[in-house]
Amino acid sequence: MTGMQTLHAATTLMTIGLGLLTGQAHCSQTPAADRVLTGGPISTLSVSAPEVRALAMRDGLITAIGSEEEIARTIGPDTEVIALEGRRVVPGFIEGHGHFLGLGDARMQLDLRSATSWAEVIAQVAEATRRVPKGSVIRGRGWHQEKWTRTPHGAVEGLPVHNALSAISPEHPVLLRHASGHMLFANQCAMELSGLDAQTPDPPGGTIVRDADGNPTGALRERAAALVAAAEARARPIPLADRAEAAMEECLSKGVTSFQIAGTSLRTASAFKAMALAGELRVRLWVMLNEPVEILARALPQARVIGVGDQYLTVRAIKRTIDGALGSHGAWLLEPYSDLPDTHGLRLLPPAEMEAVASLALEHDLQLCVHAIGDRANREVLDVYQRAFASLSEGEVPGARRRWRIEHAQHLDPDDLPRFAGLGVIASMQAIHCVSDGPWVPSRLGAERSATGAYRALDLLRSGAIVIQGTDAPVEDVDPLANFRAAVTRRMNNGEVFGPGQRMTREQALRAATLDAAHAAFEEDIKGSLEPGKLADMVVLSHDILTLPADQLGRARVELTLVGGEIRYRAPDSGGTRR
Repeated sequence: MTGMQTLHAATTLMTIGLGLLTGQAHCSQTPAADRVLTGGPISTLSVSAPEVRALAMRDGLITAIGSEEEIARTIGPDTEVIALEGRRVVPGFIEGHGHFLGLGDARMQLDLRSATSWAEVIAQVAEATRRVPKGSVIRGRGWHQEKWTRTPHGAVEGLPVHNALSAISPEHPVLLRHASGHMLFANQCAMELSGLDAQTPDPPGGTIVRDADGNPTGALRERAAALVAAAEARARPIPLADRAEAAMEECLSKGVTSFQIAGTSLRTASAFKAMALAGELRVRLWVMLNEPVEILARALPQARVIGVGDQYLTVRAIKRTIDGALGSHGAWLLEPYSDLPDTHGLRLLPPAEMEAVASLALEHDLQLCVHAIGDRANREVLDVYQRAFASLSEGEVPGARRRWRIEHAQHLDPDDLPRFAGLGVIASMQAIHCVSDGPWVPSRLGAERSATGAYRALDLLRSGAIVIQGTDAPVEDVDPLANFRAAVTRRMNNGEVFGPGQRMTREQALRAATLDAAHAAFEEDIKGSLEPGKLADMVVLSHDILTLPADQLGRARVELTLVGGEIRYRAPDSGGTRR
């Protein structure tokens, strides 16, 4: 019998026995719980009772926490009792920064994350051409040249040239998104369909990577990806509901109960609202809008909604992107790249637009969340925030009430690090990027800049800033346990540790993905900790991530995911729970 089968056998016995003992008393007193978890440990993140042994819930809310004996009094004849048998329970994980529909999309195209060479990418595309009708678009995501074991033959700036890819896909447009999401690779067919050739100029905020003769290699940085929009338009549209369903399945299997969406349109937000009202969302969504200022100005304040559909949808933030990614040489730096000294990266947001969106956010009491990876980008955003807050009279920390955020805050000049706490700006970070990208970061920044400015999560915490964690899915796996492991170990795939002095404690890492992430969305009163009156969103883990040796944290898996008191995911070997 598996561990989960044992858990559910115990559940059945406890339900029968305790229900018979306590059911009559609750018929005339307080309504009995719908479901009880007992035999902890249960991490509540409550100040008064940070760890308890049992918890009761009813009508989607937590009704009581305490000892096994105390919670036994809430059990009635129809209460389902889950015997934890020492398994750790934590609040439902909150994805602090991700791309929800992108996660769904990623499950419906080629997954290139595991490729260790350009040849493996080509092999996946070649196999797809044999099963996809000619003329159909082949899409993929997740390749990263810095994670390959060898540089492709004839590479330009470390990136492949399209020739070999085009040779095996002459009648299929191929579009392969970089792991960072900030670069696209197109084959010859896709470029021809879109009219992209040697005479096509670089667009503002984008770069066409070219060979020595000026011909496009197929690599398109940032806004240059829009140059193959004609080929992209040929892709068969996937219904939003299907993409959302795929994303929810993935999230729930990983223990993610809430997802902070880093940018979407008003139209998509409206679709999410309809799904929330219809009871079709199983993961709670918090949305940043990324429409142009003039469109948002007309749509607000109607577009701002809080807790629609029993707290399944909130739209209360604006998203902007000021620079690109470090992996694609798009992050905006104060000093040139060490491995590409003729560039500082790309600024993607004009100063006037940055100021305008800050004014709009203040006017409508919206959070402003700006993607900034490079140290120059982070400084520019902090400067804009400081100017915006200068007009406020809201205490010693001028932006604390606004809870504006910098998404990624990946590489900081040491002088700018204390400004987060001083301004009340939240750092929305991704520990998994550190261990995933760490092996090649020094090649981009050099050893000194990497050591003093890259992924400084603990320094930010020590300065008094709020740091939250996410995965940037589908850039990385949406798995919060892998992200937790990255935050507390900083151990890269090559076995080395990136910046060991920046390792978070387990409690800090757990808070960053739960209660602090809820705070970053103005939702700490309803989620993020397991306390009476809060939403019954929680996860049962196979192992105790707070005590398991660091080198064994990878053993922990999600066994149950509960959202609003309902079991939304059960591990495949768990068997059936019966009342």
